[in-house]
Amino acid sequence: MSVIYQQVALIGLGLIASSMAHAMRRAGVAGEITGYARSPETRATAREIGLCDRVCESAAEAATGADLVVLCVPVGAMGEVAAEIGPVLEPGATVSDVGSVKRAVIEAVAPHLPEGVHFVPAHPLAGTEHSGPRAGFAELFDNRWCLIVPQPGSDRAAIARLEAFWQALGANTEEMEAEHHDLVLAVTSHAPHLIAYTMVGVADDLGRVTDSEVIKYSAAGFRDFTRIAASDPTMWRDVFLNNKEATLEILGRFTEELFALQRAIRTGDGDHLHAYFTRTRAIRRGIIEAGQDVDAPDFGRIRKG
Repeated sequence: MSVIYQQVALIGLGLIASSMAHAMRRAGVAGEITGYARSPETRATAREIGLCDRVCESAAEAATGADLVVLCVPVGAMGEVAAEIGPVLEPGATVSDVGSVKRAVIEAVAPHLPEGVHFVPAHPLAGTEHSGPRAGFAELFDNRWCLIVPQPGSDRAAIARLEAFWQALGANTEEMEAEHHDLVLAVTSHAPHLIAYTMVGVADDLGRVTDSEVIKYSAAGFRDFTRIAASDPTMWRDVFLNNKEATLEILGRFTEELFALQRAIRTGDGDHLHAYFTRTRAIRRGIIEAGQDVDAPDFGRIRKG
């Protein structure tokens, strides 16, 4: 694989950025990788493990000279980072991100980018419950989707270049409009995370079930909830605050469905329950057939290495 970008700057050095660094090295698509994280401890760890070619002391320093800058910080911090790096960006450079909300990111970032800089938002649909620079691994994006969200009038060559980059990192790519992205992710990621947080919180609050019982007798369903609920709290706080409308719409639909299931259980309507579970089971089969999971999922998501 030939070099696609001469210098890639990663702003934020958590799971996604560190996995990008490993995947870039595996594919040979970056001439140099620069990086910055707000925490001195994170920067020290990144230097210790050789995550980047250069770990810098500011976002602006990391972005200087880069032909691709990827914002890998929580959604709520992206506007502030964009304001810092804007003055050092060179014409022809591409700025992208990995945020799981797109409309709010576009509104926060775009005003700070100078003329001649290409802004191509993106979202790799990959992750684990782990975070930090040591959490990354090159295979994270393999056969996962990375959604590319071009802006009206975006430079087609810059979009194609970013798509080729993500494909080299192992991902499948597809273009999507920002509002549609936010609705799709509210269904597939944001609402499930909120439900998982809620279910784990209910177990924590339920005085008749002790903490030791919850831990000791965790069956697969609850265990998967806890895996999801272990995700980074800052990131998820920002996701919900910045994808408010779509998440509330999906939660409203979820509440209606939940009431219908409550009614079926209360009235002993086994036919309704069986039909509902049969329909939803088909979704699981579709996910397996699409190659996005295996028939016997590893609920602990233990990385094979």
